Amino acid sequence: NDITQVPELQDYLRFLKPKRFTLKAYKKYWFTCRDLTLRLYKTSEECDSHVTPAHDINLRGCEVTPDVCLTQQKYGIKLEVPMTDGMSDMYIRCDTEDQYAKWMAACRLASKGRSLADSTYDTEVASIKAFLQMQHPAPAPAINPQELDIATEDYMPPRFLKKLKGKLVHRILEAHANVKDLTLVEAKMNYIKAWQSLPDFGISLFVVKFNDQKKEDLLGVSYNRLMRMDISSGDHLKTWRYSTMKAWNVNWNAKVMMVQFEEGNIIFECLSADCKVVHEFIGGYIFLSTRSKESNQMLNEEMFHKLTGGWA
Repeated sequence: NDITQVPELQDYLRFLKPKRFTLKAYKKYWFTCRDLTLRLYKTSEECDSHVTPAHDINLRGCEVTPDVCLTQQKYGIKLEVPMTDGMSDMYIRCDTEDQYAKWMAACRLASKGRSLADSTYDTEVASIKAFLQMQHPAPAPAINPQELDIATEDYMPPRFLKKLKGKLVHRILEAHANVKDLTLVEAKMNYIKAWQSLPDFGISLFVVKFNDQKKEDLLGVSYNRLMRMDISSGDHLKTWRYSTMKAWNVNWNAKVMMVQFEEGNIIFECLSADCKVVHEFIGGYIFLSTRSKESNQMLNEEMFHKLTGGWA
């Protein structure tokens, strides 16, 4: 609460930066998070002595994904950090839920260009803790599994049906026990919050071909960024934030889009949809970012049509 000091997180965590042909092993470091930068020291004493950190990571523009398994007490954070040759994967491992919530919130905000001083930090921490709490297995299901005939395919995506075949009914009833006392509105709000916390929430995918690439890629379009993704694995290769966007243009005849960013321009051909669809997505998200949360704000229809409509 001291406005004269820059907020900072400090703690011992474990870190892994995978390399080819080497065994994966986490190493313990003294982590500090200040402004938008993670710094890793071998010990806290090295940090106090202002020794050059072992790792210095700028979090702005990185992709932050949970790597959590509560049953195994695994509290991990996956970072995909922008580098000159693409995105570099890095992993952070926390020891407790409380530790995980604080560092996950810090990384998420920093990736959007917001520091620990941001007013939403405490809210983000609380939201992460609430999401974890929903995933805790209940002591015992509130309903006897033998009394119900549950069609698991109505609740679970196909990829989980074979993997957890014998455990699904019990897991569904465990999850039900965590929310059975909520009102309808509370249950809906919790569902929406859980949905929004998923790594791929709100990302629309298009098959495109970038002008400097020989093969096809996926273009992920989200509310605050564009992502180039590997079409086979879905791995993030590059991220561009709307906050660094200058302009975008469409060549309607060639069905090619050019988006101008501070770090350079990208040009791609849309293959799985008309480029007008991608253009409307970007324009719509830019328009929404200009709106305030006040319900009485007038809708600027002219601006909306200018941003989402086509022009030659």
